Amino acid sequence: MARDFSFRWVKLAAVGAMMALPAIPARAQIICGGHDVLVARLAAAFEEKRLGYGVAGQSAIFEVFVSASGTWTILMTDVKGQSCILAAGEGWEDTLATPVGQPGG
Repeated sequence: MARDFSFRWVKLAAVGAMMALPAIPARAQIICGGHDVLVARLAAAFEEKRLGYGVAGQSAIFEVFVSASGTWTILMTDVKGQSCILAAGEGWEDTLATPVGQPGG
């Protein structure tokens, strides 16, 4: 329980730091660690599961984790295996994929 509680505050701090990024010159802290550790903490603290992922060239993989309650996290893992939480929040809504060129796509 103590781990869940402290990680919730860490995630809230990360969200606050990400929101403050435009106002702070390049010194904002982002939460980083081992991929398995961060994924386990997201699952334990927020019941988030991976919704999907995308590859950014040969430099990183971006994953989106969401929970049934609507919390979400974007996790980036670089080629060295270092993972960082880039953004997190609440109010996730699933939408149907719309083909490019169609209204809403």
